[in-house]
Amino acid sequence: MSSNDQNTQLNDAIEEIDTSVGTAADVEAIMKKYDNESNTRIWEGMPKTIIRWISVFFSVYCIGVTLLSKAMPEIRLTTFLGCILILGYLYYPIKKGSQRVNHLPWYDVLIMILGAAPFFYFAANAKSIIEMATNVTNKPIMIVMAILSILALMELCRRCVGIPILCVVGALLLYTFTHVRFGKVIYDLFYTTTGVMNTPINVCAKYIVVFIIFGAFLERTGISAFFIDLANSLCGSSAGGPAKVAVISSALCGMVSGSSVGNTVTTGSVTIPMMKKCGYKPEFAGAVEAASSTGGQIMPPIMGAAAFLMAEYMGKPYGTVALKAILPAVLYFAGIYIAVHLEAKKLNLRGIPRDQLPRMKALLPKLYLLLPLVILVVLVATNKYTMQMSAAIAIFICIAVGFLNKDERLNFTKIIDALEAGGKGTITVAVACAMAGLVAGCITSTGLASTLIRLIVKVSGGHAFIALFLTMLCCIVLGMGVPTTANYCIMAATCAPILIDQRIGIPLVCAHFFVFYFGIVADITPPVALAAYAGSAIAKAPPMKTAFNATRIAIAAFIVPYILAMNPSMVFEFPAGSSGAYIAGQIVLIVVTSMLGIFGVAAALNGFLFKPINPLFRVVLAAGGLCMMIPGTLTDVIGFALVAVVVVLQKAGSKTVAA
Repeated sequence: MSSNDQNTQLNDAIEEIDTSVGTAADVEAIMKKYDNESNTRIWEGMPKTIIRWISVFFSVYCIGVTLLSKAMPEIRLTTFLGCILILGYLYYPIKKGSQRVNHLPWYDVLIMILGAAPFFYFAANAKSIIEMATNVTNKPIMIVMAILSILALMELCRRCVGIPILCVVGALLLYTFTHVRFGKVIYDLFYTTTGVMNTPINVCAKYIVVFIIFGAFLERTGISAFFIDLANSLCGSSAGGPAKVAVISSALCGMVSGSSVGNTVTTGSVTIPMMKKCGYKPEFAGAVEAASSTGGQIMPPIMGAAAFLMAEYMGKPYGTVALKAILPAVLYFAGIYIAVHLEAKKLNLRGIPRDQLPRMKALLPKLYLLLPLVILVVLVATNKYTMQMSAAIAIFICIAVGFLNKDERLNFTKIIDALEAGGKGTITVAVACAMAGLVAGCITSTGLASTLIRLIVKVSGGHAFIALFLTMLCCIVLGMGVPTTANYCIMAATCAPILIDQRIGIPLVCAHFFVFYFGIVADITPPVALAAYAGSAIAKAPPMKTAFNATRIAIAAFIVPYILAMNPSMVFEFPAGSSGAYIAGQIVLIVVTSMLGIFGVAAALNGFLFKPINPLFRVVLAAGGLCMMIPGTLTDVIGFALVAVVVVLQKAGSKTVAA
């Protein structure tokens, strides 16, 4: 068959592809089906206005408290949790699919009051309760209040987060109550900072909520549209350009949103139609956007809420955590970029004509939109102000920048929208953090951590790779329905200490990054892949097929964590006293070998290089790619040789076919 005939068949196939896309209603319907956070009550008229302003005042309150309050944690956190319970029950109904307008049943009002009142009572009487210490549980009413609040939080978790995390919490609570005295469990979990008020909720109330509000303001400055235009200008005209635009724009937008599903919907509504029109299959287009958007949570400087918890757990400045995340994030997106490029070459797809793309000259005057991000990064990196103060300053810069953008000018209504979105967005994160606090509290009270360490060490035989593999399975299974923040908190409390144990020997930073990354990829891992489902709704593609494609495209996400666990150089961890030349050499080496390795694996999975790759060469490519990603000179040389041989043979074979 001639080349012209092949192109004609390809063009006919492209014309047959359904280029229609799902509407906002389609996306909402599929997210309501799979995503608990999307199932909110329907408010209209005056009730909607009242709840809107409650959310706004909550956001303002959170900003004020994080910046100005000197109150004890027991006062700040109990007030915060009481407010979260009220907001949570105002937004989330008892079951999915509730369509009644302005309906708040009496039992939800009762649960809301009985759950929130103990927290506010604790806040008002914190000093006397703290002075009573364990004697507080001698009063039955104090035990009843603690139980009511914990149960109300767990029910809210079921509504807005999901059942999987409740199964973990429930199992640990049963284990704890059977091994520790009842009164002590209640005291530890509710009346101290080792339970519900543990590190996760403290970090949420102190840092995360302000950054969630900052992200809401930044989105309303029009920066997402700027990022998409910038990506179009850079690579929209290249082979399969729209898919590359999706990769770059999602990486940039992910720095803002820190949410894989939110990022998929925001950029996917623009990039997925472009990809389908270019000739990509619907399930591939949705998968590219989902995989790219999921990676947004590992892209500095925002990195989603879990990054702040990482800084707290590891005892390192947030700026340091963001710096260490740069190289793994670059490798992740490089892997996706290579995958979409190879797919474009395989399908012989072209890019968007240059005359239909934004010109870089026209985008330069809008670079001021980056000012809030630049200032935030500088303030956080220099430690001139606290993280929450840096975020607050960045919020005010967002407002100033938003007023300058004549295309999407910020106004009073958008400011209120941002504050409302910030307050609402805090609910699920806070509830997940509270549940993670319960998990940590149970583990601390029972000493379960040491038992788990002994078990994993025994099963793995002390082999780091086996321990890493078992940890990966735990993270992915738990992440199928659990937000990244809660997933990381639980893994940081249970699995990270196992990896850090001297018998396994994974460095602290690498262990925490490992569990963080595998908690994130659950958003594109079947059977519950929320980001992939959102992409499939826009692309009008089968959800499960989209999820499997996303997993294949984002294969780097399943490999990079192993590389950094085995080779700490990837996160800039070097032996003490290392010279600058040694550090620079190691960084260059790990970048070059990892990029080539990811190229080999991506080509093997795609099955195309210069021409279709036969099964044997695909195995050789995959083996060579994996060898180059394993630390060690010998494996690097073997891997390079294997990949190079296949590339040369493929290139020579393609010339023969062309001739």
